[in-house]
Amino acid sequence: MTQPGLLRALSIELDAFATERDWHQFHSPKNLAMALAVEVAENMEIFQWLTTEQSKELDTKTLQNVEEELADSFIYLIRLADTLGVDLLRAAESKLKQNRGKYPADVVRGSSAKYTEYNE
Repeated sequence: MTQPGLLRALSIELDAFATERDWHQFHSPKNLAMALAVEVAENMEIFQWLTTEQSKELDTKTLQNVEEELADSFIYLIRLADTLGVDLLRAAESKLKQNRGKYPADVVRGSSAKYTEYNE
C-alpha cells in the first residue's frame, strides 16, 4: 500500500500545480468528477476491442498509453478527494473492511457474484 506521506506529498504538489495556473476556479467537485470519468473512459477505450488475453499482453506503446491514462485518473481522483476533504487512504481502508464483511473469503472464493446474491 502507498505510504501516507508519499500520497500527501503528491497531493501538495498537485495543489501547487493548480495554484500556479489559477485552476482552482475550475476544480469544483462536479468538474473534477467529470474529468475523472473522462480519463477512466479514455483508459477503457484502449481496452474496448481487445480480447481478455490481448488485454494481458500489451505492447510497449499501448502500455505507455494505459500508464498515462491511469496517471491522469489518479491525479483527478486525488484532486477530487482533496477538494471534498476526503482522506483517500482512510476511505480505502474503511471500504476494504466493509468489503471483507460483504465478501467473506470462505464464502465467495472463486465467484464474481455480487454480495447480495450470497446473503439471500
